[in-house]
Amino acid sequence: MRISSNMTYSDFLQNLTANSSKVQKSMDQLSSFKEVSKSSDNPLLASKIMNLNTSIAQNSMYSNTISDSVSWSRVQDSALSNVSDSLSRIRTLIQSSANASSGTDEVQANKDEIQQSILEMVDTLNTNFDGRYVFGGENTTTVPFEVEKGTNGDITGIKYNGTAQDLPREISNGVSVNLVANGQQLLNETGTSTQPQNLGTYFNSLISALNNDDKTALSGDLLQGIDNYNDNFVAVRSQVGALENRLTAAQSRNDTEKANLTEELSNKQDVDVAQKYMEYQNQMTAYQATLAMGTKIMQTTVLNYMN
Repeated sequence: MRISSNMTYSDFLQNLTANSSKVQKSMDQLSSFKEVSKSSDNPLLASKIMNLNTSIAQNSMYSNTISDSVSWSRVQDSALSNVSDSLSRIRTLIQSSANASSGTDEVQANKDEIQQSILEMVDTLNTNFDGRYVFGGENTTTVPFEVEKGTNGDITGIKYNGTAQDLPREISNGVSVNLVANGQQLLNETGTSTQPQNLGTYFNSLISALNNDDKTALSGDLLQGIDNYNDNFVAVRSQVGALENRLTAAQSRNDTEKANLTEELSNKQDVDVAQKYMEYQNQMTAYQATLAMGTKIMQTTVLNYMN
């Protein structure tokens, strides 16, 4: 088979173009430190890299949600701890007022302090975190609890302005939790709509008993009642604590997943500089050899054939 000059030139240019493309690709990879710069470089690898980037973005979104939820729960736990302290102080003052040796002046002084403790407790229940009230249910922008007072200035009850729902949060793909937000459960309603029996009505009865110096009521139902309401706050606080533990565990898993995804992305996307530089050197050697051979081919003239 006769090899024509045209075939020789064509093969040379084809090899030169191929070697030049390899050198250019290696140079692009070394300069960008990325295996692929566009999807046409390696469609399958580019697809995997895009999927990993999407997974990392979702992981980051879940991480922010979990972090916010953990902070929310910690703020609630601190608030409920302060409420329990206020209730404990109120209980001490009820016991003092129920004592037979307590005079009218002492009982009235205790009543004044109890009312201040109630106001302090309501302020605590209206705790705001990042512009949101933590015990307002789905209505996070409106002050949830409001103290009601009679014409004489005494506290007659507590009004709840929030909703009875908790706040759902998605913490991973297909996994959701409900942040404790229903402040209505803190009032511990055990009555009916026509005859309510809750923390607000309890305080109304307590203030009335103190005004009347009713030591029988103070040492009986009212003393037992403050324990029941305090137990309810403890139960809600336990619920918040259990949720915080779950969120903390989810945060740890999220961090592990992020590390794994980032490592996998690095393995597929980032260039091994040492290895890629060796490839570049080999490709450059082949490219220079092709150029050298081409120089000899291009120097061939009609005189060479005549010889």
